[in-house]
Amino acid sequence: MRTQTRLPFLQEDLRASLSKPLPASGKITSFPARCRHLFDSKILLNTMTASLPTSKMANAIRALAMDAVQKANSGHPGMPMGMAEIAVALWGKHYRHNPANPHWANRDRFIISNGHGSMLHYALLHLSGYDLSMEEIKNFRQLHSKTPGHPEVHITPGIETTTGPLGQGISNAVGMALAEKLLAAEFNQPDCKLVDHYTYTFVGDGCLMEGISHEVCSLAGTLRLSKLIVLYDDNGISIDGHVEGWFQDDTPKRFEAYGWNVIRAVDGHNVDAVDAAITQAKASDKPTLICCKTVIGKGAPNMQGTHNVHGAALGDKEIAATRAALGWPYPPFEIPADVYAAWDAKQQGKAAEDQWNDVLKAYGARYPQQAAEFQRRMKGELPGNFVQTVENYIAACVEKKETIATRKASQNVIQALAPVLPEFLGGSADLTGSNLTNWKECIAVRADQPGNHINYGVREFGMSAIMNGIALHGGYIPFGATFLTFSDYSRNALRMAALMKIRSIFVFTHDSIGLGEDGPTHQSVEHVSSLRLIPNLENWRPCDTVESAVAWRHAVARRHGPTTLIFSRQNLLYMERTPAQIQAIDRGGYVLRDAPNAKAILIATGSEVELAVKAADELGKQGVAVRVVSMPCTDLFDAQDAAYKASVLTKGVPRVAVEAGVTAFWHKYVGLEGAVVGIDTFGESAPAGVLFKYFDFTTEKVVEAVQKVLA
Repeated sequence: MRTQTRLPFLQEDLRASLSKPLPASGKITSFPARCRHLFDSKILLNTMTASLPTSKMANAIRALAMDAVQKANSGHPGMPMGMAEIAVALWGKHYRHNPANPHWANRDRFIISNGHGSMLHYALLHLSGYDLSMEEIKNFRQLHSKTPGHPEVHITPGIETTTGPLGQGISNAVGMALAEKLLAAEFNQPDCKLVDHYTYTFVGDGCLMEGISHEVCSLAGTLRLSKLIVLYDDNGISIDGHVEGWFQDDTPKRFEAYGWNVIRAVDGHNVDAVDAAITQAKASDKPTLICCKTVIGKGAPNMQGTHNVHGAALGDKEIAATRAALGWPYPPFEIPADVYAAWDAKQQGKAAEDQWNDVLKAYGARYPQQAAEFQRRMKGELPGNFVQTVENYIAACVEKKETIATRKASQNVIQALAPVLPEFLGGSADLTGSNLTNWKECIAVRADQPGNHINYGVREFGMSAIMNGIALHGGYIPFGATFLTFSDYSRNALRMAALMKIRSIFVFTHDSIGLGEDGPTHQSVEHVSSLRLIPNLENWRPCDTVESAVAWRHAVARRHGPTTLIFSRQNLLYMERTPAQIQAIDRGGYVLRDAPNAKAILIATGSEVELAVKAADELGKQGVAVRVVSMPCTDLFDAQDAAYKASVLTKGVPRVAVEAGVTAFWHKYVGLEGAVVGIDTFGESAPAGVLFKYFDFTTEKVVEAVQKVLA
């Protein structure tokens, strides 16, 4: 058994150091030798009592899992029952956390990637002292409870990410481990480890079957994320039954090929064996996969080891038999005092956080600027000069009046913001030279080189889910890019970012048939409209340099939701605006060109705004007054008050929308009486200029559409 005997004198050493008068320089020149040890290793806080058998601690998890699922008549008891001893080993001997403050910066991160086993996590949180009452356990999977069917961040204290779509939890974990490694390289000093924690993840066969697990684990091995420890629940069962009929991978060899440290054939029901494996993993300079052989539904005498226990309640008869087999005489939802005492992590958790706060205080005394910067970034706050930097840049755009591709306009914004946003962590899925998400001073992240730009390789889904993990960890604002058509590969991670309300920024370039010669496989048609259907995802398709800058400002400043920034390959004309119109861009849609007593309204986004303006000019020559509305972010426009929306889209005035994409979306604005100039087929291989004419994206076609709605 490990104890805390080292903790009190370490705290005394720190306090003694902090109580001494500062030297003339105002900085601490050295730390006590024993305190330096504190920065080089972690105190392993043992939450287990010596007298209580670990089997009883594990059986408490089994009982809560089977009882909660039975009461809800819904859920997955098999995984919690099968991984109970693994949880005892990790949470009882290694996992550093504080139930009273689930958000302290240097806590270990714990993720159940096989999120259907959520009752395992809820049981651990309840037993160890988090604000998760037994009533919440009883309300498992019920409306507005803190115990939803799959773990959801921001709902349950202690949950680090929302899991359930298999493979994304381990992907988020890679992002968290990467954030920890980069922050440690940036902020740690030779005499002080301010950032020093592990990311632990439980995964099952389903997570490893999902293709995204290959994407992210390959990258994790390449970058040598040694603080990432994955415990694999190797029980050989999925919903359809024994997996050998459809999953015969040699998983250990697979991960060894990625460059991981692999610990094979650990008895997942032996707490000491799992404990030893975790200790061994911590000594590795690689990420570690611990392969734990388990029996799904362990303890249920008639159902363990079968798919029947995977995703359904055991039933009253089997639960009674399980209680007898486990020697668990307590009624449903009753946990004896000795079990609560053994699991209770409140005192040790507070001591661990207090210990780190002493480290932070000492660090701040010696490195005040770095300490302030670390705290600002972990809070998610922007630097004070961010807003002025953007305003100055927008003013420069107005002065330059550049006609450039919005992907280049985006890169120019990144270049302007990077010096004031050290938390920028950019990247691309093997298309950096096309997406233009790099900047002059950026440094590529490598295994032995910290930096701020990630070459994700051809891993669009993995990139997006890793970005979500980075955002959840804190300390960075991640953005990553690919072609818009490959947003399909990323889509479920985008949805999860929106569900979790996190600040991930997804950059998508080459946004239409304007991509040109690569043809319909690469030309986006339905993608912009489909992204607009995801709740809480703001989608920007700017028309020029100014709108691109405003879009980036919104994306960076938006703390409670993700953003897509959708940019063109081809050059787009700069649009003249008044200062009031520039301010109105913040509302998602605004009047770009007005005309007295307008007879029609043209609505456009991105590259089609220029086309709408030219059509309005032509109609003006014919004596038809037309208003042009630029709507770079329909999501933001929809959130405006009714009066503003009516001032832009005047009631009773016929409307025509123009966008190089599918038409159905735009009828919410133009109505059944209006028209949409769009494209409801796939593209062709040809130069962009040829394609726009071929698909009737011409001044004449837009003029004709307006004339028809006025007829």
